[in-house]
Amino acid sequence: MGKKRIITKTKEELLKEREKIEVAVQKVAEKTPSGKVKEGRVFIFSSYNNTIITLTDAAGNVLAWTSAGKIGFKGTKKATPFAASKVAEAITQAIKKIGIEKLSVKIKGIGSGRESALRSLIAHGLDIVSIKDVTPVPHNGCRPPKVRRL
Repeated sequence: MGKKRIITKTKEELLKEREKIEVAVQKVAEKTPSGKVKEGRVFIFSSYNNTIITLTDAAGNVLAWTSAGKIGFKGTKKATPFAASKVAEAITQAIKKIGIEKLSVKIKGIGSGRESALRSLIAHGLDIVSIKDVTPVPHNGCRPPKVRRL
């Protein structure tokens, strides 16, 4: 089956990523009266092909995001629960750098990475206030096409 290969980032790449996060936090801090972000939202989107996790402040401004493809998984490996847990670890590091204290989690999608991403967030000791499933559910569907006449 082969070895699991995860792309390791160099120090330069890590510094660039850290600068991006700091710039995003500064932009949001300018908008908030207290100057510091204390509450945040984590959006977990899990499809059959990928898992994407986005971190926002209370107003909805994106502070950081990551996905299984961004970390280095390719092809069908992006949709695995293992990849989703690694994505959650990466976003946890961003949360700790920013210094967010309280989180509300919103989960969307039907992929296999939903549960493992959430469990990984909980395992890293984050203060999660609420967990909500916001997966869209169709009700009655769209209008069917007219009957064909020949």
